Amino acid sequence: MLVRLLYASRAASPVGDAELNAILKQSREHNPAEGLTGLLCYSDGIFIQVLEGGREAVNARYKHIVADARHKDVVLLSYEEIGERHFAGWTMGSVNLHRLNPALVLKYCSTAKLDPYAMSGKALMALFQELVNTGAIVCN
Repeated sequence: MLVRLLYASRAASPVGDAELNAILKQSREHNPAEGLTGLLCYSDGIFIQVLEGGREAVNARYKHIVADARHKDVVLLSYEEIGERHFAGWTMGSVNLHRLNPALVLKYCSTAKLDPYAMSGKALMALFQELVNTGAIVCN
């Protein structure tokens, strides 16, 4: 059974480009064996991630993230059973924030600043889907 999980967390300490690239590299190397796909967004000290895959694999990864000292204030925003993946093309895609249109964020959020703590999981999933459609995702 496939599931999709969406969460947000705050970085316990600042994350630079090199560390973020290392996280993405590790995800892209390990996710295929676990059948995981998804997207990661990091901005202003906040992670937003969508994970798709088998229930056991997704749950195990989320449990690992919650226990990871690099994350704090972890919030589960959405969890659902799915018939198909929306992000199957990425072992772990990342949102290119330089290509993120503030008007697009404003479409789903009360301000033009991306704040998952002030958004519904449904709105964030719609935003991520639009990001896929507009090419704002950096491929693996």
